[in-house]
Amino acid sequence: MNVQRLLHTADRISTWTGKTFAWLIVALMLVVCAEVFKRYALNAPTAWIYDANNMMYGTLFMMCGAYALAHDGHVRGDFLYGKFKPRTQAALDLVLFIVFFLPGIGALTWAGWSYFNESLAMREQTFNATPLPLYPFKFMIPLAGAIVMLQGIAEIIRCIVCLRTGAWTPRLKDAEEMDVVAQQLASSTHVDEASRREAMEKAKHIDEAARQRSSGERP
Repeated sequence: MNVQRLLHTADRISTWTGKTFAWLIVALMLVVCAEVFKRYALNAPTAWIYDANNMMYGTLFMMCGAYALAHDGHVRGDFLYGKFKPRTQAALDLVLFIVFFLPGIGALTWAGWSYFNESLAMREQTFNATPLPLYPFKFMIPLAGAIVMLQGIAEIIRCIVCLRTGAWTPRLKDAEEMDVVAQQLASSTHVDEASRREAMEKAKHIDEAARQRSSGERP
């Protein structure tokens, strides 16, 4: 297995995990809408809904972290970073991954596993009229940590490859904002063909400029 295939394998795991748990957004919407209807239309609020919302949102937040890392989607202060050459970016990323990422995520995973075991041993539940089990939710902490750690190791390898070659290895492709823009313009009945082409050209220009800044390339 070559390095590129190894990196894409890690990217696929993170992408699949993120897309799977992203469906929690739909579940959250349905639960909240149902609770609003019950609370204000039927005057029958649900005791456990607040805890369930917190657990679903927390799970969504944790389990999609690896997806964002795999697609370079985390927020970065790139005022200076975007002006660096790829090798400089890779060197900076490598140092930050080793000094901050590995110890931080390692501690999160280890502590999360202990946290889950303690919760499981006592069959921990929420404190309300209709208690919910907490230990399945707490299991998400070490699980998310392990997946983010896997993706982080892939990012470290990506940095090392960039230091050797002087260029970033391509990431696994996924749906991007440009795809959404194209779909919206194609289905719009209020935009003629000339305006549609002009809007796509402007959007592509903005997208390309952003990519060049993030990769350290020059137009």
